[in-house]
Amino acid sequence: MSASGLAEEEEPRRRRAPWGVIALVLLTGLALIRNGSGEFDVGPPQPASAAAASDTRAPGATPPAGGLAPLPYSVPDRVRIPAIQVDAPVTAVGLDADGWVDAPPPEDANLAGWFTGGVTPGEKGTAVVVGHVDNDQGPAVFYGLGALKKGDKVEITRQDGRTAVFEIYGVEVFEKDGFPGDRVYASKGSPELRVITCGGGFTEENGYEGNVVAFARLAGTR
Repeated sequence: MSASGLAEEEEPRRRRAPWGVIALVLLTGLALIRNGSGEFDVGPPQPASAAAASDTRAPGATPPAGGLAPLPYSVPDRVRIPAIQVDAPVTAVGLDADGWVDAPPPEDANLAGWFTGGVTPGEKGTAVVVGHVDNDQGPAVFYGLGALKKGDKVEITRQDGRTAVFEIYGVEVFEKDGFPGDRVYASKGSPELRVITCGGGFTEENGYEGNVVAFARLAGTR
């Protein structure tokens, strides 16, 4: 189901699970996008060590003075990441039958998913957008995610007509075993975004060994 097919803005918002519950689910389940094929001679770019997130504020900490005010709830329609030529529609994703964060249909390479268990991009808290790194036809929407650098922008257009512009402050790859769910998903007290895809090594038996995570905070709206 596409984001455009969701309930209109005036309808009551669905009650969300507490972030602690979501973080636990994601910690155990965000091997996440399990359908990457890994079949290509040149794998996706991996984050450089210099791109590691340097924001050390504790979850729930007060944001810096002068930070941007959060936006109200509004479902995302589209994600653009100019630095890696991403311009893709966004569909809603939840949890699959096994309790894992679901991914967009793998046959649609240029499609991202917004995790409905969290906030919408621009709201106070940490929004989550996921997408495949590849499929059996070739690179997919977030193939280049590991090449992002600090300062690159992620633009999320929303159903209310606003665009939330996020600035990358870190890109890292984490092994699925020991994935730092609390660090990745917990609210920092201000509007943040995580963009996630598969990454790390690949084996036929287990697929991709990790996930690439781009950390970003709200930098502007228009």
